[in-house]
Amino acid sequence: MDDTAAKTNLYTYLKHERQAVLAKLEGVSEYDSRRPLTVTGTNLLGLVKHLATWEARYLGEVFHRPFPEALPRWDDETDRLADMWAREDESRQAVVDRYQRVWAHSDVTVDSLALEDTGRVPWWGNADVPLFNVLVHLLAETSRHAGHADILREQLDGAVGTDAEAMAEQQHDAAFWTEQRTKIEAAARSAR
Repeated sequence: MDDTAAKTNLYTYLKHERQAVLAKLEGVSEYDSRRPLTVTGTNLLGLVKHLATWEARYLGEVFHRPFPEALPRWDDETDRLADMWAREDESRQAVVDRYQRVWAHSDVTVDSLALEDTGRVPWWGNADVPLFNVLVHLLAETSRHAGHADILREQLDGAVGTDAEAMAEQQHDAAFWTEQRTKIEAAARSAR
């Protein structure tokens, strides 16, 4: 596979995962998009804000193309974790719009660089890192958080799938999932 095909393939997967994360917000109330659903406070809108912040860093700052809007700082203890939740004055639409502006900014970076072009990643010990490594890392990070969003959304209302259409066309009803869960619980109890 040549570099152009490899870059296109990586970036296509990243774009898919971005959309999958945003799909998890569709049909969810403002409260449910923001409320902490884990012990650490993980929530759907916070995942979007976090991904926007870090994609802006990786495909912006790292390659000397800083995103033109202020970002929560990773290196300031008082601001640490500010990218993991939305304040009451940050609308859901504003967080989503910002993520989409980050995508446009990232597109320019990716389009203008070759996979072997390097950027400096201060939080990786100021290492010079090729675009290829950054894209792989960003794809892994976005996929990881898309998985978190899958579980959070399933926990909220049982919706599953990677896009709004799939979530709307649920193939199984609540009785099916209750039976499935009962079967899995029985297997877990027998295995102990």
